[in-house]
Amino acid sequence: MNNIPIIIKRRLQAEVVGPLFKEMVDQLGQHKAERILESAIQKAAIDEGRRFATQVASSNQSPLRRFIDLFEQWTTGGALEVDTLLESDERFEFNVTRCRYAEMYQEMGLGHIGQLLSCSRDGTFCEGFDDRITLKREQTIMDGAPCCTFRYACEIEPDTES
Repeated sequence: MNNIPIIIKRRLQAEVVGPLFKEMVDQLGQHKAERILESAIQKAAIDEGRRFATQVASSNQSPLRRFIDLFEQWTTGGALEVDTLLESDERFEFNVTRCRYAEMYQEMGLGHIGQLLSCSRDGTFCEGFDDRITLKREQTIMDGAPCCTFRYACEIEPDTES
């Protein structure tokens, strides 16, 4: 499944999760169903981060540089249109100006949980990939903003070997 574009993976997951979520809402209520879904998705994102970290293990690159090398997997096929603001070993800042993930969830009738299905993964993915990487994001297209503001930072220990 590693060769499947991430947007296709998310569609396949949503086709299964959507009906499950509806049933959870019917039986448990909206709030509890959302909390369960959010928790499950975030745990899956951490596990996914760990798997991705093993794919790009390299001692000569910063953790954030290894993350940046993977980033194109989320943009494959025009899934995201991105305006990169800063790219370094310590910072990766960009705005998403078009999100086909958000569009896809809307078309599937799942726009109301798109934030849970995709956006909530972004920061927790870093926990599994390398917990020195953090994400600050103030807005998302999924929540109705004109763009998503991604601001990744990485704490790199100074090289003490000299």
